[in-house]
Formats: sequence, C-alpha cells, structure tokens
Amino acid sequence: MASLIACPHCGPRPKEEFTVRGDAGIARPVPDAGEDAWYAYVYLRDNPRGRHKEHWHHTSGCRRWLVVERDTMTHAIYAVSDAGTQDASTRGETA
Repeated sequence: MASLIACPHCGPRPKEEFTVRGDAGIARPVPDAGEDAWYAYVYLRDNPRGRHKEHWHHTSGCRRWLVVERDTMTHAIYAVSDAGTQDASTRGETA
C-alpha cells in the first residue's frame, strides 16, 4: 500500500504528489545578519533521526505548503497542517 499524506485541503493523497523542502524548524536570519549566519542558514543542515517537522509542497494537488510531522526512521506521519496558518515562531522565523 502506498504511503498517504492527509492533506488538509484535498484529503488523503499518495506521497508521490508531494515535494519535500526540508526542516520546518530552521530560523531565517534577519536581512542584516552577518555572513556566517547566512552561510549556516543556506548550507548547514542537520539530518535528524526520529520525529520532526518538515515543509512539504502539494505539487500535484492544491499546491499549498504544508508542515508534516513525521518520524524519519519509520516514516510514520503524526500530523499535517497548512504552513500558512502557523505563527512565525512555529514556522521557525525570527522577527
């Protein structure tokens, strides 16, 4: 059976309809942050093991960005929400 992601707009859809962007908890530096902060933001990423949140794009469906909470070891999906409805602290943005 195919892995399904419960899109809040389209209902359960096969994971092949989605594109993964990556970690949803990374904070974007302020525009005048130093070169080291921007380098770390663009190039340095952790590869977490276990449960964490990721940005997914429903490319072949509603074309909305979602936050998918899943386990990177078991691929179990615990929660899916629309990325646009989350506040800045949940999305990993800084003021």
